[in-house]
Amino acid sequence: MNRLTVVTLGVADLETSARFYGAIFDTPPNRDHDGVVFFPLPGCWISLYPLEKLAEDISEDTPRTRSGFSGITLAHNARSRDEVATILDRARAAGATIDKEAQDTFWGGFSGYFHDPNGHHWEVVWGPMFEFTADGSLKFKE
Repeated sequence: MNRLTVVTLGVADLETSARFYGAIFDTPPNRDHDGVVFFPLPGCWISLYPLEKLAEDISEDTPRTRSGFSGITLAHNARSRDEVATILDRARAAGATIDKEAQDTFWGGFSGYFHDPNGHHWEVVWGPMFEFTADGSLKFKE
């Protein structure tokens, strides 16, 4: 198992979350399958599924609610410092809460954080040690 193909986010309101991520990703969701929404992004898809049903699918003992910070962040690597601010502005306009405005990092990058209407945290980051391949995949500079 050497790659991540889909990240599923458990959400309270599927339609609200689909609109939010449609605005963030600037792409329409795939709604071809009842009860789940997919955003087929390059490299890894994001799917949205009702939190209660996701918990039920895992186990009858899995809690049906979320609270507090989960200890997990999702990240988008931007191509420039300016793109970090642009994406955070797009997230804010879509209804995200900005947890940390874009700023210089201790390791020489530039990043900020937001969370979606369900409390899932995202980092938007640019780093001088990264570049992108022709297909848009992230890699370390050589």
